[in-house]
Amino acid sequence: MIGKTTRFLLENSLFLIIGAAIGLAWANLDHEGYEALLHFPIWQNDWIGTPHDGHRLVTLHFLVNDILMALFFAIAGKEVWEALLPGGPLSNPRKAATPLIATIGGVVVPALVYVGGAAAIGQMSDLARGWAIPCATDIAFSYMVARLIFGAGHAAIPFLLLLAIADDAIGLLIIAVAYPQEEVRPVFMLLAVAGVGICYLMRRLRWHSFWPYLLIGGGLSWLGFALTGLHPALGLLPIIPAMPHAHVDTGLFDWSRLEAHDTLSHFEHWWKNPVELILGAFGLLNAGVVFSAVGPATWLVLAGLMIGKPLGVWGFGVLASRVFGFGLPRGLRSRDLIIIGFAAAIGFTVALFVAAVAFPAGAAQDAAKMGALASFIAAGATWLTARIIGVEKVTGVEESLTES
Repeated sequence: MIGKTTRFLLENSLFLIIGAAIGLAWANLDHEGYEALLHFPIWQNDWIGTPHDGHRLVTLHFLVNDILMALFFAIAGKEVWEALLPGGPLSNPRKAATPLIATIGGVVVPALVYVGGAAAIGQMSDLARGWAIPCATDIAFSYMVARLIFGAGHAAIPFLLLLAIADDAIGLLIIAVAYPQEEVRPVFMLLAVAGVGICYLMRRLRWHSFWPYLLIGGGLSWLGFALTGLHPALGLLPIIPAMPHAHVDTGLFDWSRLEAHDTLSHFEHWWKNPVELILGAFGLLNAGVVFSAVGPATWLVLAGLMIGKPLGVWGFGVLASRVFGFGLPRGLRSRDLIIIGFAAAIGFTVALFVAAVAFPAGAAQDAAKMGALASFIAAGATWLTARIIGVEKVTGVEESLTES
């Protein structure tokens, strides 16, 4: 049985914060020791890992970022997939149009602010690759902050959840397309295709345990991504739709579905808590940057998140609801979109991940990571904006996103 303290830490993603805090402190107190931890060798081979002396080395950092984080992205991919099912918030394009268009604004405008800032200071050649970092939204922390401010029953909550899930989907696509890890060798994607095919075969044979899907189909798919040159942390995404699953969606983050008996729900139920521990390890191994690393990339990431994200969500949301006539969910005002935008500006997990793949290890990557870590100030900005605008906290059952 999980104790109350451990359950609280797991349910609020606090292992991630604890890991990040330890990594940050360790890097500043003993930078050489921290670097030795990152590059601790686990396995030398000729196929996967970081190039090293003519071979490849699987380090502790590679194990967490490239292998274990695939489980985190798989669970995020599950939420996106289920949102597309009948009854899900993405199954009716018109009713989901406003939050989806607001999502586009929350991706495009932060990228433009970042790139515009890099051009203004004359560092496009050095920093332009980081344009996608401020596009990220940390769904867990944004959701937690929004619930504290709006209350569980406010229409802003499902709106933010859909925005964050759509943002995750766009972020996964950006990582796959914009940040290949090596020269792309498409022929190896046949391994991923084979993995998905095997999953569908197992599904026809009515195999219900998620383990063969994960180990056989997922293993082949992950290897295909790694050898192709795409980021292997995305390697489990293709098998998600292939697992047996319910044909309707009961709502965004409906945790009662953890008791469902279909294979995909069992997969999430089993891995939900271990993934929180993986996120703790991710924070430990990725947030360790020295305070002196603050630089232009730090301010560009923060500007993209703190200025671009709320402006993009609000501007595109108003465009969708008023100009295009899609409207807003009942109980949600246009001004509330600013608050949602600030909550979505907490980049953290995904922003850290994108910073790690956008820049090689060095000053630019560390500076960008500092911007991702500092995005927690968006929580304070969310609270302050809510006080200024005037938000009446709503408790009880959450409003349906589709109400208008």
